[in-house]
Amino acid sequence: MPKIVIAGGTGFVGQYLSKRFQKMGYQVILIGRQKENISWTDTDGILAALEHAEMLINLAGKSVNCRYNARNKALIFSSRTETTSILGKAIENCSQPPALWLNASTATIYRHAEDRPMTESNGEIGRGFSVEVAKKWEQTFFDFHLPHTRQVALRMAIVLGADGGVIQPFKNLVRFGLGGIQGNGNQYFSWIHIEDLFQIILFIQKNRKIEGIINCAAPNPIRNKTFMETFRSVMHRKIGLPAPKWLLEIGALLIGTETELLLKSRWVIPERLTELGFTFQFPTIGKALDDILILK
Repeated sequence: MPKIVIAGGTGFVGQYLSKRFQKMGYQVILIGRQKENISWTDTDGILAALEHAEMLINLAGKSVNCRYNARNKALIFSSRTETTSILGKAIENCSQPPALWLNASTATIYRHAEDRPMTESNGEIGRGFSVEVAKKWEQTFFDFHLPHTRQVALRMAIVLGADGGVIQPFKNLVRFGLGGIQGNGNQYFSWIHIEDLFQIILFIQKNRKIEGIINCAAPNPIRNKTFMETFRSVMHRKIGLPAPKWLLEIGALLIGTETELLLKSRWVIPERLTELGFTFQFPTIGKALDDILILK
């Protein structure tokens, strides 16, 4: 039975990918902090898992949905760079290493953009804590030079799916009449349906010339006001009270998160995927939300 290794695979994205690969007949081995997974401290276990694996997908990292205090910042950094380093060193020691290593990254690495879209070829790297995390994460990944393993960093936009991520909080806002714009509503919202993310992974696996950076984002990002309008329409809610920045700051403090997750303008385009001929099943937010909110 062919095998795939997923590190940090117990979250929303990892669980979805595990189920989809298992349906395809793969043995899926998980590395993580839960008891049933291979531990990050089990060097021999990680090495054995990676031997003869078709692919390694690393999703490990503490959630950024928290306050950016000193402790959380340190954990956000270390949970990404240290795990990536562990995996890279294990691959170096493999006699039959994985043919492909996909490492998670984030579309947040690009600057706040309301003037033009960001692509792999012309995107401008931003500033601030989240950007520094992304830069260090990718640097740790690409510092490994592995002659028998292709390396691809997935700069993922906000992943939308029925069983986790941001959908449930947005559903609650809309359901209780609070699904209006956040801030001024002009910030761009780059997103991707989780099934398209899975299909991108299969596409990269099949196309053996793909290496480097890939933007994992739907080809039609929208402004926040359009996203909320579409969300309300799909849920048949006419009223959505707006949330100005000052109110979001208070709310973020109360629930232990940061307003950057809502207010940063992420205008990210999947240039390389489009040029390579990848076809999105859910290219528009309407199709994505219809599938997630109605069919599931």
